[in-house]
Amino acid sequence: MRALIIKSLDLLVWLLAILIALAGLVIGFMALGQGQVLPGLGMIVGGVLYAVVFAGMFFILIGIHDNTKRTADAVERMTPR
Repeated sequence: MRALIIKSLDLLVWLLAILIALAGLVIGFMALGQGQVLPGLGMIVGGVLYAVVFAGMFFILIGIHDNTKRTADAVERMTPR
């Protein structure tokens, strides 16, 4: 059950990161279309950068969880029975 939740979270993070990046791009290009060059470029760069940071932080947490689980399994295998 835990593996399913972690895999679902991984998929959800990818989906949200893509949606955040797309929203930043769409809003930025809408601003560019209205003649607002600097705010439009800021929204494009900021939206994509925010999506990368958002996804990166969650992937770091998922990686910490995986490494902790592998370490615990390795320690259990090393202990004498």
